[in-house]
Amino acid sequence: MFNNHLTKLGLVLGALSACQAFYLPGVAPKDYADGESVPLYVNSITPIAVKTSVKSVISYDYYYEQFHFCPPENGAEQVPESLGSVLFGDRIFSSPFQLNMRKDAECQLLCVSTPIPKKDVDFINERIDDGYAINWMIDGLPAAMDTTDERGEPFSRIGVDIGTHDEAEKPVINNHYKIAISYHPRPDNKFRVVGVKAWASSKDTQLTPDNKSAKCNERDLPFHLKDKSQVVYTYSVVWEQSDKPWATRWDSYLHILDPSIHWFSLVNSIVIVLFLTGMVAMILLRALHKDISRYNALEAQEDVQEDYGWKLVHGDVFRPPMHNMFLSVLVGSGTQLIAMMGLTLVFAILGFLSPSNRGSLGTVMIIFFMIFSCISGYTSARIYKMNGGEAWKSNILISAVFVPGTIMGALLGLNFFLIGSNSSGAVPFGTMVAVFGLWGVIALPLNVVGSYVGLRKPKIEHPVRTNQIPRQIPDQPVYLRSLPSIMMGGILPFCAIFIELYFIMNSIWFHRIYYGIGFLFLVFGVLLLTCAQVTILMCYFHLCNEDYHWSWRAFATSGACGFYVFLYSLLYYVTKLDINSLTSTILYFGYSSIISLLVALVAGATGYLSCLLFLRKIFGSIKVD
Repeated sequence: MFNNHLTKLGLVLGALSACQAFYLPGVAPKDYADGESVPLYVNSITPIAVKTSVKSVISYDYYYEQFHFCPPENGAEQVPESLGSVLFGDRIFSSPFQLNMRKDAECQLLCVSTPIPKKDVDFINERIDDGYAINWMIDGLPAAMDTTDERGEPFSRIGVDIGTHDEAEKPVINNHYKIAISYHPRPDNKFRVVGVKAWASSKDTQLTPDNKSAKCNERDLPFHLKDKSQVVYTYSVVWEQSDKPWATRWDSYLHILDPSIHWFSLVNSIVIVLFLTGMVAMILLRALHKDISRYNALEAQEDVQEDYGWKLVHGDVFRPPMHNMFLSVLVGSGTQLIAMMGLTLVFAILGFLSPSNRGSLGTVMIIFFMIFSCISGYTSARIYKMNGGEAWKSNILISAVFVPGTIMGALLGLNFFLIGSNSSGAVPFGTMVAVFGLWGVIALPLNVVGSYVGLRKPKIEHPVRTNQIPRQIPDQPVYLRSLPSIMMGGILPFCAIFIELYFIMNSIWFHRIYYGIGFLFLVFGVLLLTCAQVTILMCYFHLCNEDYHWSWRAFATSGACGFYVFLYSLLYYVTKLDINSLTSTILYFGYSSIISLLVALVAGATGYLSCLLFLRKIFGSIKVD
């Protein structure tokens, strides 16, 4: 019987993890006729790993003037992008490349750059040292280079190096590109693009006497940039027929680094949950059941018996906490983020957020965050009213403004650093106005409506009355004092997610596509369960020691997971990154702080609400005069 259940569990987990390889196309397939023009678009120039470390987090526009890349004759045209695509740093433009379906080309002259001054030569060489790469797109597919991961397995690494180093470790610029495009034939004599590979090399290419074409030679020496150098850019195109269908063309990009590590992460998380579940079950089924039975039996006796254990604090456990307004707002915002993350992951598992639809993930997250502001307002109002708050107007305003304003303010401050470094990641002014407009038109009214509905609801009545005079709290053991207990409580939720967090951070800072959505969905559920269980455990231990100040401690106990996420980002900075500029350092820790804050809100809200339900359940089960 046990083996049957274990087999069923394995099938369910396998099916969920398999969702990582399934997606619904984000764009409709485009068919090309033989010889039809196939446009190549250029995206931002981004840093990639150099000897397993990243040296910068700043990206640049492809046509940033210091690179001296050649635009089309009629000027570069920007491609319209989604809101999420813009916020995530995509800047897509047309290019002078001429590609035609199934028409090979050899040593085509792309352009000759303008003379490059010494200042720009130094800038380009520094970007080569930092491992920057060009990002191209053909029919929505990013150009990739064949490489191997840490285990030696082949996968397609997105991006084409702007330069490399010669035998003397001096930087040389890559000015010749070989583009291999795979196509799949259709029955109607049309063709679809199913793969794009690119290789770059450095050549001291010479022009023909008429300056209209280039003379390519395999034995050309690498080209070193010097003051007033002019770079001759050339490219070759090879078309290769492939049996790969259009629907699976993204599979080579969606590479999961060592799936066994993801399974280890999942098993590690589940073991923690099972351990905590056992502890909670033991408390609920044994200790609490005996306590409740004994308390109710004593109440039935005529002799007056003195209370002991956690029943001692029944007259104080639901006493309103200090700074009730602030606590209710944080819990409300945490529930908003839980709803947003949960639904986003569901959409991703079902395949609606395919990487082929650029920016869809960011766009959907923003939309859900705006829509679920009603949950934030409702939850905040209900908790605030439950704890006796009366300044309902202030609650509505702070609930709608505080957390979104903090996040947008932090992002706005970091955006100024991006602007100062001429980064393409800087959000344009028009996009910022659009985001503020969405917040004002969608999020703010929905938050007010949610708050209004929550305040109109009857006040949540507690199962026991609160005494007028607070009970004195005895001295607590060292391990149950606020700071040690909070730090201990935050470790377990962090341990449940830290392995998956490593892959997410690799995806963010190494510009890799993360698509272990099945694993991530399960780990997210494990995180919520762990936060709930560890908070209930710590709350029970405190009540048994007559400490009834549980509200803020419950939020902080599981919310400390965010603090450990930030500490992990410090470790990641030291071990995986080799950042060499102050601006990149500020940007890294700025974004890491925002991520840690969001994790703390999600975990803290889960812990507080779980603890509230736990206390209402146990104190509603005893008889109190």
